[in-house]
Formats: sequence, C-alpha cells, structure tokens
Amino acid sequence: MYTTVQFIHSYWAYLVVFVVLIATINALAGYFGNKEYSPKDFRLALFALITTHIQFLIGLVLYFISPLGLQNITNNGMGEVMKNDLFRLYAVEHPTIMILTVVFITIGYSKHKKKLVSKPKFKMLAIFYTIALVLMLSRIPWSQWLDL
Repeated sequence: MYTTVQFIHSYWAYLVVFVVLIATINALAGYFGNKEYSPKDFRLALFALITTHIQFLIGLVLYFISPLGLQNITNNGMGEVMKNDLFRLYAVEHPTIMILTVVFITIGYSKHKKKLVSKPKFKMLAIFYTIALVLMLSRIPWSQWLDL
C-alpha cells in the first residue's frame, strides 16, 4: 500500500505543479494585462484548488503510512529527526509547507470569489497563488522527485 500511495502522490504532484503554475501565470497576466475575468479563469483557479486538495489528502495518507513520516518521529524522536536533513524534510518541512500551500490557495480562491470586478479577482488569485507556488517549489523533495 505504501508504494502505491507514494507512486500516486509523486506523479499527481507533476499535475499539481503544472496546474498551479498555469493558474498563477494566468492570474498575473490577467491582473497586469487588465483583462476581463472569464469562466475560463474561474475554472482554472478551481482546478488548481481541486488538484491541490486531492494531493493534500493523498499526502496525508502517505504521512501516516510512510517510514519517513510520522513513524520516523515515533521511532527516532523529534530531536533526532530535526538533526537529520532528510528526515526533517520528509517528516516536518515538506508536510508543513504543503499545508501552508493548500491554505494559501484556498484563501486566494475564496477571497477572489467575493470580488465583483476583474482586477481585484485577479489580484487575489495572483497574490495567494504566487505565494503558494513559491512555497510549494521550495519544499518539493527534488532529489527523489526527479529520480522517478
């Protein structure tokens, strides 16, 4: 089960990064280009929200069944996990930052829906999705991810 969930989590991540990148670029282009907000923009923002939430749920399952997640903290203790770069990345940094990523995308999506005109809608999406994208890219375990 662990390898299956890890496989799904790793490959779904490519979709998440791609969709959030496209949604962020779209929001920035809409804001700086003074474009009209359209149903396409809404669907793109929504798809980014949905894919990140699905990835979060898969990651949550993985955290509890992975030897590098909660089991690592339980077996080695938090002090030992924090001393080891790899253990800290998988057990603490990656989950924490990805939770923040999902929170920023959720807040950005929620706030943009309350705006009535295009510029503020794009502004909310651009701010929150950009922060989420930067956070996400900062804590992807690149060494393992690129070896797949």
